[in-house]
Amino acid sequence: MALIVAGLSHHTAPIEVREQVAIAAHETPRVLEELAQTTGASELALLSTCNRTELYVVEGDAAATPGIWAHLSHRLGGGADAAAYGYVRRDREAAAHLYRVASGLDSMILGEAQIQGQVRDAWEASRSTSRAILNRLFQSSLLVASRVRTETAVGRGAASVSSAAVQLAKKIFGSLTGRRAMVLGAGDMAELALQCLVGEGVRTAIVANRTHERAVTLAERHGAQALRYDDCWPRLADVDVLLCSTASPHTIVARAQVEPAMRQRGDRPLCILDIALPRDVADDVGTLDNVFLYDLDDLRSVVATNLERRRQELPTAESVIAEEVELYWQWVAGLAAVPVLRTFRSQMNQVREDELARALKKLAHLAPDDRAAVDLFSRALMNKFLHEPSVRLRAASANGHGLALVDALRYLFALEPADGDAQPEDVPESESR
Repeated sequence: MALIVAGLSHHTAPIEVREQVAIAAHETPRVLEELAQTTGASELALLSTCNRTELYVVEGDAAATPGIWAHLSHRLGGGADAAAYGYVRRDREAAAHLYRVASGLDSMILGEAQIQGQVRDAWEASRSTSRAILNRLFQSSLLVASRVRTETAVGRGAASVSSAAVQLAKKIFGSLTGRRAMVLGAGDMAELALQCLVGEGVRTAIVANRTHERAVTLAERHGAQALRYDDCWPRLADVDVLLCSTASPHTIVARAQVEPAMRQRGDRPLCILDIALPRDVADDVGTLDNVFLYDLDDLRSVVATNLERRRQELPTAESVIAEEVELYWQWVAGLAAVPVLRTFRSQMNQVREDELARALKKLAHLAPDDRAAVDLFSRALMNKFLHEPSVRLRAASANGHGLALVDALRYLFALEPADGDAQPEDVPESESR
């Protein structure tokens, strides 16, 4: 067994690549089913956000990563190789990676809180292809994230993508007090952005969404005005900030929609903050005079100078993660050791029985009590031989070094799983902490 994560993120791939490989929520079941067939993985889970697309895999007999890269490369198209933008982490490093992701340590904005909920949603969406190993991994990652947030200051006062975008708008206008803003979208990121805008003193806020009812609900919560998409474009002439955070698979703000509004605005600038992935705003919109267009990658410079205090908490957070990785890996190692020990003892007992049967054929003259004594002797001798290896393998599993010995035991004794042996996916979820 090997635990693997393969994927790409804002650390390794530009937004143009990330938006092409991003996998929408409605695609997740189909993608996981396809990958389960093409990779031969025994477990799969998918995490796809605005900053990363990652597949978590428990490999079977064949390597799963070529199938993962083939799928992501197909999404890129044009013969591109997704692996050139990606990374692979294995075993302990894979577990540590997810723990860091869930805790906000791997986010574009250190300590952001939204990622924990995104990891939880990803786990729930992957339950059809995840079993004991990944269920335990994702469940424990959420516990680790909670520990990091309560035991360190990494997430204390942490900026979100939405709040960082609003800070970027302040760099254009100096202050947002009395300004007008429009938000496209009505999801969590859009609502957080709206909260930030109102908190910065925005006087008039407009919410537009394809599902008008959701726009109305969000607008009512924050004292804003709700509009339908078809009615919002003329209002671009009136607003100072347009923040886009929809789940559209393609751009929804085109140059033809913005250009008429800019002619009416005169010299007044329009700040467009596109925090969606895939992006909501066409590239050529940014070439219009007095339009300041920013996307997710532009947020890096906004937050780079505002993270030093949170970075000081990283050693403490990393120690929490290291501790929890060892606990998880001990569990994994113990899970692997149990069926191997059972198989080991079963096959050695079969050898004992075969050899005992041969010996008793030559000792047919023995009385039943003597034959029973020989049988008892063979059992005692086998148990003596197997006791120390069994104790040592269990001890190695308890301190996190059991997997190598498990593999060695399988190899040295040519062990094949015995009928009825528990496999990792058979372990009840109640054993997860």
